[in-house]
Amino acid sequence: MDLSTKSPENIKYMIEEITSKLRIVNAGALKPDHFNESSYEDLKEIYEHVNSKNNFSPSEMQAIAEELGNLKK
Repeated sequence: MDLSTKSPENIKYMIEEITSKLRIVNAGALKPDHFNESSYEDLKEIYEHVNSKNNFSPSEMQAIAEELGNLKK
């Protein structure tokens, strides 16, 4: 997947991967249409961070969820 291009499809892909990797129970709270292309770079940084690790502490998961919440429209 080429994430260098800002697109709704790439946003959807990154959100799905983040929610899957973090095993977020309420994935409905993070819908791709809640994010716009102006927050694309920040979302991509979170995606890359999540993909770089295998395990997350509860506090890391909370911080990531809070940051995603801050990026929502």
